[in-house]
Amino acid sequence: MPTGLTPEGLVYSDGYADTMNNLVLPSLKKRVRPVTVRGAGDKPIAAFRYDADRPRGTVVVIHGFTECAEKFSELTCSLLHSGYSVLTCDQRGHGASWRDERLGGDMSLTHVDSFQEYVDDLGALCDQVLKQMPRPWYIFAHSMGGAVTCCFLEDHPGVFEKAVLCAPMIAPQVGGIPLPAARAMCHAATLLGMGWKRVSLRQPYAGPEDFATSCATGQARFAWYDDLRVRTERYHNSAPTWSWTLEAFRVTDRLLTSGRPEGVKIPVMLYTAERDEQVMPEAQAKFAARLPHGQRKIVPGSKHEIYRSTDEVLFPWWREILTFYNSKS
Repeated sequence: MPTGLTPEGLVYSDGYADTMNNLVLPSLKKRVRPVTVRGAGDKPIAAFRYDADRPRGTVVVIHGFTECAEKFSELTCSLLHSGYSVLTCDQRGHGASWRDERLGGDMSLTHVDSFQEYVDDLGALCDQVLKQMPRPWYIFAHSMGGAVTCCFLEDHPGVFEKAVLCAPMIAPQVGGIPLPAARAMCHAATLLGMGWKRVSLRQPYAGPEDFATSCATGQARFAWYDDLRVRTERYHNSAPTWSWTLEAFRVTDRLLTSGRPEGVKIPVMLYTAERDEQVMPEAQAKFAARLPHGQRKIVPGSKHEIYRSTDEVLFPWWREILTFYNSKS
């Protein structure tokens, strides 16, 4: 089996941890320029700028719920390898960014009072950092980050020229509970002043995750990040608050409001994971169908985290994304 990097700068599964730890991360560390962005409410958002040697443009990478920028190191490496400067961040309540003091230092909780705060943070990232980086400007966003990005694209149609949405959270799965009942429970909890409390039945971070029940299908990619997460307390996000969950439900109504998807005029590639159990493919289909220049593709054999698939799934999928970014249309 081959080891090291593909021609696109992706990492072969064989020897994955060794390549990531001894080649990819040291290379990224030499190139990164950490930046503190003043986000919504003047809260500090940790951002990370990577400048390509001869940039052909810039790709903004936005992570999902309970994730962090470092989790996307392989993709960041590939984008740089392909000639793109990269701008990433830890979204509020994640990684090295600001966390709500009401959580009492519980690193496992993920909270937001309003989803608009995420959208405003992305706007601040663009205003304070992206404006200094080479055009054209593209974006890649996963899951919750996809919902943030879709809101931003609807509100700010002139910023990005292309977008890739990886299993975007147009609507979250609700675990078999009827959606009206789930929304009512979250609404009641927030009205009772429990918005920043942990959702019932969700537990604090408890160490290594089980690959079989994870959102990944590539075991080497799963094991590398799971080990990093165990060792890094700021990556221990694992559960939402009542307020975050209510906002996740509300974002569906916002994204699918009449006229809003239709206002996104740029080319958009939306990828649905074939075996996704975290978000609703039906909502993705509705959203993509209303985009003037949108395409939706199902990625066979993938779970929610398409970017942590096996080589056989990841490599052709990512090459297609690079071709999309590289194309003139």
